[in-house]
Amino acid sequence: MTSASMAQPARLHHDRQQEVVLGVDTHKDAHVAAVVSTTGKLIDSQSFPTTADGYQQLLDSARSHGAVDRAGVECTGSYGAALSRFLRGNGWS
Repeated sequence: MTSASMAQPARLHHDRQQEVVLGVDTHKDAHVAAVVSTTGKLIDSQSFPTTADGYQQLLDSARSHGAVDRAGVECTGSYGAALSRFLRGNGWS
């Protein structure tokens, strides 16, 4: 099992927008995303389908809770590969 940490590209910070961290547990048919505060408090956790629409929903959901400061995706060499490509295609490194 491999994992990679993905940093979001430079972004404008909105006044008083909370910084959050995204973590994704990857599976064959669904990915479970958790959004936590920078102090580690769980803010939200949801499951999303492993489709292009599901990846966009995952990203939109995470961003609805604040400025995504960083993300960690597990299994970037297998179940998380397509999600990792999607995030990279949306400016994540």
